[in-house]
Amino acid sequence: MARGQDLSRYQQKIVKRYYDNIDTIAVTRLSEIVTDLYLAKNDKAKARLWDRASKALDKVAANDARVRTVLETKDVEKLAALVNELAATK
Repeated sequence: MARGQDLSRYQQKIVKRYYDNIDTIAVTRLSEIVTDLYLAKNDKAKARLWDRASKALDKVAANDARVRTVLETKDVEKLAALVNELAATK
């Protein structure tokens, strides 16, 4: 950290809780992305959403082979099923 930018005790607790719950936050973000993918009309928006999904999947503990398959096929239903399984474990 830069000089003079120490976090207060309150801020430290906020940061700690964020990193303690990063997997839950990522699963929530993924469920929102699934909804947006179902509603997306054009290919440009879909590509942007799949990129966001890829980044969010990096933050959760999921089967790498399955994640790779979902991202390669870009199947929204498979992504939704994966997100549901991840949400059930949280």
